[in-house]
Amino acid sequence: MKIHIIRKQAEKRQISEMLEELETYIKLAVDVEREILAGGGEYHADCEELLLSDGSLQQNIWGADWYPDSRTVGFGALINIRPRQGNRGMEIEDPSLCSRIEKIVKRLLEEND
Repeated sequence: MKIHIIRKQAEKRQISEMLEELETYIKLAVDVEREILAGGGEYHADCEELLLSDGSLQQNIWGADWYPDSRTVGFGALINIRPRQGNRGMEIEDPSLCSRIEKIVKRLLEEND
């Protein structure tokens, strides 16, 4: 399982390695304050753990998925269940937070044509 922390636009090799586990999409943990992400592996929690060890704060990390073929972001993850932050389910409920996450993911993972 290869998980990368992405701080600037990902290289093709990094994207390929992050896709190895699930093949069609990449599980992510996105730090919305630092505007970085960790991607790859089988679980969002593995990505979250890597960001925590890199200095991210748990309340700033949200789970998402990147689907490179359709260039879309999914916002469902077990790590998103956090009633204290007003998110009671797996899906991120705050549209502005979803927008922030989508911008970060697309900036770091989407290939520029």
